[in-house]
Amino acid sequence: MDVLSSRVMLRPADLERSQAFYRDVLGLAVYRQFGPPDSPGVVFFLGSGFLEVSGHSPEPPGGSLELWIQVRDVHAEHERLSAAGVTVLREPKVEFWGLIEMWIADPDGVRIVLVEIPADHPLRRDTRVLAGPEA
Repeated sequence: MDVLSSRVMLRPADLERSQAFYRDVLGLAVYRQFGPPDSPGVVFFLGSGFLEVSGHSPEPPGGSLELWIQVRDVHAEHERLSAAGVTVLREPKVEFWGLIEMWIADPDGVRIVLVEIPADHPLRRDTRVLAGPEA
């Protein structure tokens, strides 16, 4: 398989409410809109990927669906999102693997994990051993 692009697709119960959450509350930038003007689908930038929020589903999303979003400052996002009335499932906490994680939920209950990678974490460093010049 030669993958050229990909995105996560959400089919929310209330399209306008969910698009407003991702656009206005989380502050994701819009990549593109498509479809009918009265009910367009929206594709958001999601770091190096995309999140499409379009269509409608009367069923809640599967319980195993989660979004993982790396942010610069989890504590600042906790304050900002709490003040905006976002459902905080778990406050920021340092996990035993060293990342700082906070869990929130979108309007349909999709769990979103906000992650901060501390400056001293191995994910921030190139841990490969560099070989010296060959003799």
